[in-house]
Amino acid sequence: MRQAGYWVTFYVALAVAFGVLLWFTSGGDRAGEFFAGYITEYSLSVDNLFIFFIIMSRFAVPKAYQHKVLLVGILLALVMRGIFIALGAAALERFSWLFYVFGAFLVYTAINIVRQHLKGEDEEFNENVVLRWVRRAFPTTEGYVGSKVTVKIDGKRMVTPMLIVMVAIGSTDLLFALDSIPAIFGLTKDPFIVFTANAFALMGLRQLYFLLGGLLQRLVYISYGLAFILGFIGVKLVLEALHSSHVSWAPEIPIWVSLSVIGATMVIVTVASLLKARIDARKGEEPHPEQV
Repeated sequence: MRQAGYWVTFYVALAVAFGVLLWFTSGGDRAGEFFAGYITEYSLSVDNLFIFFIIMSRFAVPKAYQHKVLLVGILLALVMRGIFIALGAAALERFSWLFYVFGAFLVYTAINIVRQHLKGEDEEFNENVVLRWVRRAFPTTEGYVGSKVTVKIDGKRMVTPMLIVMVAIGSTDLLFALDSIPAIFGLTKDPFIVFTANAFALMGLRQLYFLLGGLLQRLVYISYGLAFILGFIGVKLVLEALHSSHVSWAPEIPIWVSLSVIGATMVIVTVASLLKARIDARKGEEPHPEQV
């Protein structure tokens, strides 16, 4: 736990140092865009850890191998997000109307997150098409064979559950990228800042998974905070698109406002979640009237 804490602190400090460097070399606006994007992507990554935890539990991954699973999954996520960013930047430069689509999609996602949370569906994991295809296409061993992803048994090459888990982590994070990439493009149009914010947000995610541990279950309001942030960025995207189209009443929201809203939201939902967990714990410790 102590080692994980040191590494998480190091990676966060590295991101802060990069933002400060941007401030001195490129100005406050670019630095503000980086920090706003980094906080947003980091917050979404923390939310992803809930699903990672469920995947690890569902596939009964031994703790000794969870580090490797997370490392491979995060590297796959970085590659896939890089491709998404390149495609998104090119598309937005050519088709400006996509800002309206991204904005509407983020607002829809925000509403959907709240609805799922109210129904208690936010902690479920449904196997996606890629994972189902891998299960059907490749013969799989019954149990783990160390940390190997493939093994030869009786002259026949088979995959192990380790590969299945890695595919589950990587493909799930690809689906999360559908939310996070439009969200950060709502804060900056610079592909370099978009990529670096994503890269720094993914750094240390493996250590953060083990550091947070049971704390993940205590952040009960984080879904509402992320929904608010995505909704805010979605509205911001639409307003900025209208402003660029010379619609007089549409305001242009400065980056410092976005950074303040995102930062304040995450602080509020984290503190509120921890306070609720403490209150619930105290209620649980109080003796039942029949026991008095």
